Amino acid sequence: MRHDIGKIIKTQACVEEGAAWLAAQDPRFAQALAQTGPLPLRRKPDGFAQLLSAIVSQQVSVASANAIWGRMNAAGLTGPRKIKWASDDDLRAAGLSRQKIRYARALSDAGINYKALRDTPTQEVIATLTQVSGIGVWTAEIYAMFSLGRADVFAPGDLALQEAARILFDMEARPKEKQLRKMAEDWSPWRSVAARLLWAYYHVAKDREGIR
Repeated sequence: MRHDIGKIIKTQACVEEGAAWLAAQDPRFAQALAQTGPLPLRRKPDGFAQLLSAIVSQQVSVASANAIWGRMNAAGLTGPRKIKWASDDDLRAAGLSRQKIRYARALSDAGINYKALRDTPTQEVIATLTQVSGIGVWTAEIYAMFSLGRADVFAPGDLALQEAARILFDMEARPKEKQLRKMAEDWSPWRSVAARLLWAYYHVAKDREGIR
């Protein structure tokens, strides 16, 4: 394990190790884990297509994002060169808005070395990705978490994580991003497993409240 990268989550056993550590650290995590059951691995591929898919998914429903991505796949518009060569009309026909066409082209022009990111410290990964128009800190943290398997990344700007933390830790108000980032320091070196647990707990808590 490289100290500037930390643990890499590769298998379900890694997630289970992190969950057990968190449960031993804080009884509230143990309580949440008892309700959620085993946590998902959620590893995804890395590379251009994964970030392009994240751009496609911004500010639209899951169903809409899946439909657009399906059209882009069918048209072969999932690689950087294909995006560069495609006309605006081609991209619009797949369902991209003018803004997302601009973001897709910015990503294709960025020339990111995705293989090199696998061995790059997490903060540098986030800095590299957020230089691209259309990729914010949340998207970069999610990429580091699931596409690179970093075990010690959190995404405190995520509203579901904020709400889950509010319920689990019995807070009066939903914590803001800065406050939740500070709270998450206690969950190192398994912050991305804490995120998985809080996302799972969010669904349990909301189902209990009868909210979809």
